[in-house]
Amino acid sequence: MAKLSVNIGDLSLKNPVLTASGTFGYGEEFAPFIDLSRLGGYIIKGTTLEHREGNPYPRMVETPSGMLNAVGLQNKGVDYFIENIYPRIKDFDSRLIVNVSGARIEDYAETARRLAPLENVSAIEVNISCPNVKEGGMAFGTTATGAAEVTRAIRAVYPKTLIVKLSPNVTSIADIAKAVEAEGADSVSLINTLMGMSIDVERRRPHLSTVTGGLSGPAVRPVAVRMVWQVAKAVKIPVIGLGGIMNGRDAIEFMLAGATAVEIGTANFIDPAVTMKVIDFMKDYCTRHGIDDINDIIGEI
Repeated sequence: MAKLSVNIGDLSLKNPVLTASGTFGYGEEFAPFIDLSRLGGYIIKGTTLEHREGNPYPRMVETPSGMLNAVGLQNKGVDYFIENIYPRIKDFDSRLIVNVSGARIEDYAETARRLAPLENVSAIEVNISCPNVKEGGMAFGTTATGAAEVTRAIRAVYPKTLIVKLSPNVTSIADIAKAVEAEGADSVSLINTLMGMSIDVERRRPHLSTVTGGLSGPAVRPVAVRMVWQVAKAVKIPVIGLGGIMNGRDAIEFMLAGATAVEIGTANFIDPAVTMKVIDFMKDYCTRHGIDDINDIIGEI
């Protein structure tokens, strides 16, 4: 049996399969369908300092080979998570990773500080695709300076594994990755959603209340694989790949491009058991190719 365990900095994962934030709820919603203990880890939905209602409906629409979403980080805030949700999910035998979002650098840092004492939270994943309210709405992650500032502030208050989730809506994602690496990020995950838009031609209006939204699903996968390949060659920290992974073959593609682990997102909406199937595929792939350790294929391309 091939070795499937991988390391993200000091964080060990029993296998490379993680769930992508925003597509897996808090994990407990999937417990009736899969064995959560088989996952390398699960990343819960975006958590902010304060309660957020999210955007008005409609805020999701299917597109060819994908979907657009503009949910808007709906959640009840970090304190509600700590008091009400964490006690219910902390004992799953899998790595619990909290996705952190914010509108100001101070919000990110304070949310991370409150999460730091939670023993069973193994890591945080920082979503730097959020609009920076102090800079007129430009996302933190669209400039190396903005991405570095957020990472620096969080690193100062959060001692455990810090993953920074990168936006693809930039000119050079490798430069952004190098900037957060320099400020102490233990890993980068990519890609977050691509900006997209869909119009109802009969009603002559956008499908989403926000007009634009984030595109995910298999339509974005070739872009994501390319960006993972570029970033893996630019940084020394582990890269986590995501974007349109629908099956085990897709996951292996990301690992060959340089990803140490992968996140599965939109596919969870189609098949709640997809993560289990990807883990099984990885085992079979290693057996068929005579691979003793899945780490041996990382960055082979």
